[in-house]
Amino acid sequence: MGLLEIGALLLFLMLLLLSGGVWIAMTLAIVGWVGQAFFTATQPGKNLFSAFWETTASWELAALPLFIWMGEILYRTRLSEQMFDGLSPWLSRVPGRLMHTTILGCGIFGSVSGSSAATCATIAKVALPELERRGYDRSLALGSLAAAGGLGILIPPSITMVVYAVAADASVIRLFLAGFLPGFLLMGLFSAYIMWWSLRNPGKVPAAEPPTTLAEKLRRSGSLIPCGLLIVFIVWVLVAGVATATESAAWGVVGALAIAAASRTLTLRNFWEGLAGATRVSCMIMFILAGAAFLTKTMAFTGIPRELAEFVHSLSLSPYGLIAVLVVVYLILGTALDGISMIVLTSAVVLPMVQKAGFDLVWFGIFIILLIEIAEITPPVGFNLFVLQNMTGVDSNRIARVTVPFFLCMIVAIVLITLLPSIVTSVPNWLMGVER
Repeated sequence: MGLLEIGALLLFLMLLLLSGGVWIAMTLAIVGWVGQAFFTATQPGKNLFSAFWETTASWELAALPLFIWMGEILYRTRLSEQMFDGLSPWLSRVPGRLMHTTILGCGIFGSVSGSSAATCATIAKVALPELERRGYDRSLALGSLAAAGGLGILIPPSITMVVYAVAADASVIRLFLAGFLPGFLLMGLFSAYIMWWSLRNPGKVPAAEPPTTLAEKLRRSGSLIPCGLLIVFIVWVLVAGVATATESAAWGVVGALAIAAASRTLTLRNFWEGLAGATRVSCMIMFILAGAAFLTKTMAFTGIPRELAEFVHSLSLSPYGLIAVLVVVYLILGTALDGISMIVLTSAVVLPMVQKAGFDLVWFGIFIILLIEIAEITPPVGFNLFVLQNMTGVDSNRIARVTVPFFLCMIVAIVLITLLPSIVTSVPNWLMGVER
């Protein structure tokens, strides 16, 4: 049996298990076990143990439960409600109104967390209950959160960017700088779709608030100050080099607790409820991460990603033909692999092809990041879909359907940066000069 046939068989098994209601993490682990036991000469039991340990015993991953706990504190102490009250008068005349807070929140928080899962889970915990309480469409909220959560790996700093920079021997700083404009572009496309949808479905958007004076807007914006200062503080300690991403997450928790205590909304009960909620969500995400890591090992042992990359190499395509085929290949890989694994397992074959075709490796890094974002909302292994499914109880396939418009926005972003590569390269070239 050829490698591509093996890949198709494992994909079918995964879909079968997921449709049968098997837990997501267990499905990933079972498919990985079958792949190693029947199609490789490795020891699946030993690899299962190492995959679970390597994934969870990570200092960087410690930021995940801390950021989620920060979101729980903001949600359970009503600080999130105060934040929405402060934003409401400013967005009341914009089509979509407070729905844009999902995009803005993910963009801002993504610059802090560097993780798609942490961004999606934290902003969902804060924004989703408030949007539902105020009468906003739940499907649109879920779709925007699933898609915008991927901004956590596009807007720097990003762990995925660091991995790509090492694999491509590219400048990490240039790659970080290159992510800003595409990140803003994607946020703009997402918000544009929300505005278009709102104009097409006015009955599904809450009525606008009565007009308010500038003085009243400024007065109500005072409720934004505590959370705004917390976000600014987290970004500052990270950018200034005072703290790592994990340490800044810890500072975020301390800051959220201090603000909640100062506003007299923190009680012993909501403290423990927030801690328990963060523990449940974090364990769910880590369990899925561990299962995905084991499946990734299976893909590496079978050689399926390399086989796909070598197949593309054998086609001898034109530069833009190569890019078009790579889009398809990475979308296929995204159904079974996490983003970092997609980079690591294909870089040895793909990067020389890309460089030979005349593409800038920093530009290609952002190109791959956008494809990884798409993979985060592509079944059957769309990680942001799993996060929202476990947080809301909504089936991941239903969430995937409502993300289709945002999926198309990402495709538009890929087309734009391909036709206008200066969107990616202009900022690093301007600030650092062109490398010779």
